[in-house]
Amino acid sequence: MKWKLPLGLAVVSAALLVVLWGGFGRNPHEVPFMMEGKPAPAFTLRTLQTGEEINLASLKGRPVILNFWASWCGPCVGEHPVLEWGARELGDEVHLFGVIFEDTEDNARAFLRRHGDTLPQLVDPRSQMAVDYGVAGVLEIYFIDAEGTIRGKHVGPIDAETLAAAVRALREPAPGR
Repeated sequence: MKWKLPLGLAVVSAALLVVLWGGFGRNPHEVPFMMEGKPAPAFTLRTLQTGEEINLASLKGRPVILNFWASWCGPCVGEHPVLEWGARELGDEVHLFGVIFEDTEDNARAFLRRHGDTLPQLVDPRSQMAVDYGVAGVLEIYFIDAEGTIRGKHVGPIDAETLAAAVRALREPAPGR
């Protein structure tokens, strides 16, 4: 009877060590991304600026970058100049869109008036597109190649160097092709 308690503690301690050991060396901000290599979910959304409808099928032939953001997101303010730069400098190579996530159109317009309005912003009613893509929150950026395959995702603010490198990678054939 006396040996059951120490044995139980030893088993629990060993299990805890296994769990902790498995987590060392991993980035705690990385979330498993199950959509990489899969076809991007289709969408048809209107732009905030003009009301024009944009659908994914019409964008094939050129890579697409989707940036999910919101006016209430503090890091989005710091990232926005990078996306504005990307729209100006990389816009001939890639379709770059903002996707308004869990926000109102009025708030998004006010944000864009203050911070710049170069790239088209897609309105995602009821966040259906975000659900289809598996968005967990802002900031998330999805990279889709010219054939419509999701090649990757970036979580958190992106810098100009990382954005430019992602565009270069999207121009290369997908691994295994």
